[in-house]
Amino acid sequence: MEIDPFIFRLSIFILSIFVGYYVVWSVTPSLHTPLMSVTNAISSVIIVGAIIAALAGSKQSIFEISNIFGFFAIILAAVNIFGGFLVTQRMLQMYKKKKK
Repeated sequence: MEIDPFIFRLSIFILSIFVGYYVVWSVTPSLHTPLMSVTNAISSVIIVGAIIAALAGSKQSIFEISNIFGFFAIILAAVNIFGGFLVTQRMLQMYKKKKK
């Protein structure tokens, strides 16, 4: 009996959602800021790949599917980086001494 590749990949995706959820929510607040910095670094690498994908192809066909997905990847990674910096700033504000 052979498993359909789509079902196999879908089950891995669903399992990764659960594992990611439990890993992220079990992180202590003191480790959250360094992890966000690593996530921002990974997203910056994703943006480089997305720019390459968005600019791939010829000048006559700029609306190919790879160009469109590359453009959406740029937008999503940029939102992820911006949100990561906001969360990092907020976490760092928690550790500053409050002025009276």
